[in-house]
Order: sequence, then structure tokens, then C-alpha cells
Amino acid sequence: MIGQDMMRVCDLISSRRQVGVRTIVAIAGPPASGKSTLADNVVQSLNAHQSSAVPLATLVPMDGYHLDNRVLETRSLLDKKGTPETFDGVGFCKAIRGLQSTRHESFHPKFDRQMDLAIAGAIAVHPETPTIVVEGNYLLMDSDPWRTLADVYAATVFVSPTLEELKSRLQRRWIKHGFDPKSALQRATTNDLPNAELVIRESRKADLTLNQNYTEFRMRYAF
Repeated sequence: MIGQDMMRVCDLISSRRQVGVRTIVAIAGPPASGKSTLADNVVQSLNAHQSSAVPLATLVPMDGYHLDNRVLETRSLLDKKGTPETFDGVGFCKAIRGLQSTRHESFHPKFDRQMDLAIAGAIAVHPETPTIVVEGNYLLMDSDPWRTLADVYAATVFVSPTLEELKSRLQRRWIKHGFDPKSALQRATTNDLPNAELVIRESRKADLTLNQNYTEFRMRYAF
């Protein structure tokens, strides 16, 4: 299924490629939906047959714009990490809009899950790279600041398994990070799952929606 989904996303990007400006693509979805893996695979596929040292596509994840844990602590938000208010949403949207310009190289932060912090300047975007894939939970949220990028995205993708599947994946994620099954389930149900429900409920319709059991391919306008 991952391979088929990747091919569908690549086909969508090809059909929406912009002429004379960067093609910026959004891959959104709730936590543990598989959007990060999908986005990474899409970028790897787009770069697989490049003939120069300049990447044809670069991945810029929203997670790099997490607020630092020390900031979250001062705002009593550390236990809510991952919710919209725990990101520099305005800074993220400004940076993504800035990627429309190809006049100079730009640098973006990357989130290190093991260290639980963002690393500044870890992602370089070459000025000649024509396609940017942006990945994150809130990219299609119909609220500010996220919706200010609606006119920036040439194509949008939404990945959303069922809530039961998300619950299972989120619990396994926390177990992987050292929590016992009971504590992992509590972390999943008290913070991550409500975030997932928010993303599913408040996100705008995407051009391509990928679900657990089926794939719906809906284009906003003709190729």
C-alpha cells in the first residue's frame, strides 16, 4: 500500500508541477498516520533519477518548528507538546511562503525525536530545487495561521487511518520510547488522540486523501 500511495502522490505532483516557480506540496495528517514515512518516500522517489547534484525535491517537515521544551515549560504546555499552540506556527508559515522564491539558498530546522528538540539550520534548500514537500499535522487546518498557506500549495495530500488504528500506533510509539503499555496508552489517549481528532475534524479537504482501507483520488480541477 505504501508503494501505491507513493506513486499516487508522485503522479499528483507531476500533474500540478508549476512553471517558473517552485512547486510546493503539502502532506498532512494526524500523528502516527504515516505521513512522515510517505513524505520521505515521495522525496526519495522524486530524487531517484536525478542527473545533477541539485536535488529535484527537498522535504521540509513542520516538526522542526516545535517550540523548545524550556519555552513550553514556562507556558505550562510541556505535557501538551504536539498541539497547535506548541509550534511556532507563524514562523513556519512565513518560512514556507518564503520558499516560493528561488533566488537564494535557505535553511530550516529539523526535529530530532531522540533528543526531543529542534536543530536549527539542519535542512538546506538549494535555490535550484524545483519541488518542496512539506509535511505536518496542521498544514490543512482551516484556521490561522495554517490556512494562510492555502494559496501556496500546488497540491495537497491528507493521510488518515481510522482512529482505532491511530490509537494502536500511538501506543506502540510511546512503548518504543520506553513507556510501559499502560502509560503508553494513557499518553496516547490524553494528548495525541485528541490532536488526531482535531486534525481530522478541522482540516480542509485535500486533493488526494489516503485512508487505511482505501484510497480516494479526488482532483479539485482537471490536469
